[in-house]
Amino acid sequence: MSRKVLFSLILIAIGIVLIGYWYYSGQVFSKSILKLEILGPDAVQMGEEFEYTIRYKNNSDFTLEEPKLTFEYPEYSVGEDGKNRVIKVLQDIYPGDEQFVQLKTRVFGKENDLRTAKAYLSYRPKNLSASYESNTTFTSKISLVPLTLEFDLPTKLETGREVQFSINYFSNINYSLSGLKLIIEYPEKFEFSDSDPKTLEKTEWEISSLEKAEGGRIKINGRLTSQAGEKVTFGAKIGIWQDGDFILLKEARVEVETIEPLLYISQQINDSADYIASPGETLRYKIYFKNIGTTSFENLYLINKLDSLVFDLSTIKFSLGEARVDDNLVIWDWKQISSLRNLDVQEEGEVEFEVKLKDEWPISYTQPNSTIVKNKVNISQISQEFQTKVNTRLVILQRGMYEDNGVFGNSGPTPPAVGQSTTYTIEWQVKNFYNDVKNIKVRATLPQGVVLTGKISPDTEISKFSFDSTSREIVWTVASDLTAGTGVSNTPPNVFFQVSLTPISSQVGTTITLVNKPKITGEDQWTNQNIIWEGQVLDTTLSGFSNPPENPDERE
Repeated sequence: MSRKVLFSLILIAIGIVLIGYWYYSGQVFSKSILKLEILGPDAVQMGEEFEYTIRYKNNSDFTLEEPKLTFEYPEYSVGEDGKNRVIKVLQDIYPGDEQFVQLKTRVFGKENDLRTAKAYLSYRPKNLSASYESNTTFTSKISLVPLTLEFDLPTKLETGREVQFSINYFSNINYSLSGLKLIIEYPEKFEFSDSDPKTLEKTEWEISSLEKAEGGRIKINGRLTSQAGEKVTFGAKIGIWQDGDFILLKEARVEVETIEPLLYISQQINDSADYIASPGETLRYKIYFKNIGTTSFENLYLINKLDSLVFDLSTIKFSLGEARVDDNLVIWDWKQISSLRNLDVQEEGEVEFEVKLKDEWPISYTQPNSTIVKNKVNISQISQEFQTKVNTRLVILQRGMYEDNGVFGNSGPTPPAVGQSTTYTIEWQVKNFYNDVKNIKVRATLPQGVVLTGKISPDTEISKFSFDSTSREIVWTVASDLTAGTGVSNTPPNVFFQVSLTPISSQVGTTITLVNKPKITGEDQWTNQNIIWEGQVLDTTLSGFSNPPENPDERE
């Protein structure tokens, strides 16, 4: 064989080897060699846990070494241990081997959002230095978001009329949602007034957490000033924050038509349109209604609902009406009130009732520093809610002691004797219930024959205690400010001082006054009213802390 032929054969052999290597490396180890797939539900419920199965199979005749699986959870999901990517080093995959890995997750988003998981599996065929990778994806659709978000809002609103509406939210997800935000979109001509709970943003509310079967409500007050006949839209959406992104979970929209005002409803309390009430006070309501529409009304009912737990409903008084105490309602109908029987255009009518506020109620009944009582008037499906501010309850209690458990130690005859001095310990306590108060002072006068001994406790109160010898007035500066609940849910501010009584002959056999009525004053920071509360006289009977009078509040 010639060298030329031999050389040609060698070249052919080398070519066959190269072609075989290329085929082996480029074709044999294709995706068909390693079958990789993700199995999971096509449709998922937002927030509910489900499982992905990553299945892989070696369809070749070669062992696949150094296999490593990388799994990327879908966007906006919560994987095992809170990770968004899992990397697993696997055992060698022998020819024909089929294995699987299971991973649990929860996905978040709104209905019909798509969430795609990705899997990558790298490996090296035995006896080769080259590495290969197979990949696959799987997409699920969020078919259900078990989260309620809805407006409680009439479909027709009178232009220019104050309105209150609510956004209700509720979770039925078997998972704790945290970092929630609720956002409301108002029509262009909606004027925001206030909300409960309050917010500085007027359109956004933070919801710290929401468990399964928990919900809440945002109440909003405002005024729609659109032209009559105009249709406007209110929108709301709720979502969570994840890695700096806001994930929308649910949204709601409602269309409202603006209509001309039909009835004008107003009221006065104790002859004032802007009355500020006080605990224990009787409120005399006058409700006015006027037909400002273009047609007359007939056979009307007027329903007044007292929306507060601080009314003493047993004290309701009215004429020509009906009270339903269990429902907090006072009702007047057209059979009793002539103006309700027929209310012509531009005509007006009125009804009256009175009710007393309780002297005291648990602090939890009202929000500190925003204490209000509400009543809602409804006539012919037209509603108007009224809110009335309420002053705090600021109380001064006093008692006298002969045996004072070592505060000062008293001396002298008991009962007191003519011409002999007997000392007593007086304690004052202050309680502030519902609103913050500033500049609090207590004043009281000493009758003739009673003097201060100069003993005051605790020492911190000495510099706050003064006495005018001419007017015989004691002044105790309690504090520059007292927060709502001071002395009610904690130890009340107090002071002890000692007085000495020397009776005269005309006082023999009588009860002798030790301290005249104490009076406490303060400035209510919610109502901007000066509060005055007057306690009761303390005498030698040494009664315990006296009960405050029924109507102690006065305003300057």
